[in-house]
Amino acid sequence: MSLLKRLKEDVAVVFDRDPAARSTFEVVTTYPGFHAIVIHRLANRLWRANLKWLARFASHVGRWLTGIEIHPGATIGRRVFIDHGMGVVVGETAEIGDDCTLYHGVTLGGTSWNKGKRHPTLKPGVVIGAGAKILGPITIGANARVGSNAVVVKDVPDEATAVGIPARILDNVAEKQRKAQAEKLGFSAYAISADMNDPVVKALHGLIDHSAHTDKRLELILAHLQKLGISVSAEDDGPDDFDPNYLNKIVD
Repeated sequence: MSLLKRLKEDVAVVFDRDPAARSTFEVVTTYPGFHAIVIHRLANRLWRANLKWLARFASHVGRWLTGIEIHPGATIGRRVFIDHGMGVVVGETAEIGDDCTLYHGVTLGGTSWNKGKRHPTLKPGVVIGAGAKILGPITIGANARVGSNAVVVKDVPDEATAVGIPARILDNVAEKQRKAQAEKLGFSAYAISADMNDPVVKALHGLIDHSAHTDKRLELILAHLQKLGISVSAEDDGPDDFDPNYLNKIVD
């Protein structure tokens, strides 16, 4: 693909993903993410031509102009969009696939001083939220999502969503299996709602609802035993203040 066609593609992707973009002139002259990608293409060519210092200097100029630091050795695909961009850091062995989106404060960093592959690989269509840290030679699967400020240190499957510190996977096969099992155990519908994104909150709601469900079953068992003439006595340890509705409310 010619340089001019690639530039047109880089401009077009801004209009696709940023509703604030109003004109091509505005994008070309005021969008640091666009500038960073263009400068990186030059720096990467210099790097592959073994002009290492010149490549690093071009990258350094790009960081000074845009606030986005991309090592010239990093591999970046087509139609990659860096929105706002301030504070983005992309390491030397990072690989970013086509159609990925990175927001400000994202780090594609390493966890080792050893030579070789040290930085993440993003498959096509990945979206990384503001402030997220993707660390180590891990792979973020195609069309996956990483929530803002998440810290990801393990692979993320295709189409999955990762949130939290350290990041946990949502909406994958295992999560669906847990939901099905939760229904069998008698969890209430809202405890396994797809609208609740935090898995810790899901787990707490599930435990609260399951406890309430167990209490009801115990009361039924005691009532049937009393009908059968079986006396069941227990020491009174004080009032039972367990209120599942209140606990579910404060967990939210």
